Amino acid sequence: MPKGQPSVVPDDGLTTRQRRNRPLLAVHTGPGKGKSTAAFGLALRAWNQGWPIGVFQFVKSAKWRVGEERALRVLGASGEGGTVAWHKMGEGWSWVQRGIESSEEAAREGWEQVKRDLAAETYRLYVLDEFAYPMHWGWVDTGEVVEVLRARPGVQHVVITGRNAPEELIAAADLVTEMTKVKHPMDAGQKGQRGIEW
Repeated sequence: MPKGQPSVVPDDGLTTRQRRNRPLLAVHTGPGKGKSTAAFGLALRAWNQGWPIGVFQFVKSAKWRVGEERALRVLGASGEGGTVAWHKMGEGWSWVQRGIESSEEAAREGWEQVKRDLAAETYRLYVLDEFAYPMHWGWVDTGEVVEVLRARPGVQHVVITGRNAPEELIAAADLVTEMTKVKHPMDAGQKGQRGIEW
């Protein structure tokens, strides 16, 4: 896109402004680090525009304290940008062999809440963090997700993160970024660290 100009202008009957302002479905997937980080970067931009933001964390434990949550909550409460609501749906990584049924149930209820908020046009940006996992594992039906997101009313942007995003979701998305791992400190035996991973 040289000088911010699209290489193709579709013959869809929309004006440049209408096309520019249509709501997007973005997917951040792949085995590399940075999928959630990029989504939270979008949330910072949305906050700056005064948009209401809904963050829905799937899979990650409700007990985990992540830096993005604290920062966005403080910004949301500052009264200077958009509001931020943070919803934790998971009970921990499901490959820990405890509570799989309750994690699956929490993921399904989380999706039901997202559907209610989409119908009510509660937020302008939805960050569905690690939501690719419940679809990949079959906990949430990908076809239903795609159908609901295609039919969402108003101007509601959605970004979904997580490895193994289903092909049907990728095909429906407007923006797909695949994070690839070239090198990671864990390859050399270094565990995650404060300020980098959380």
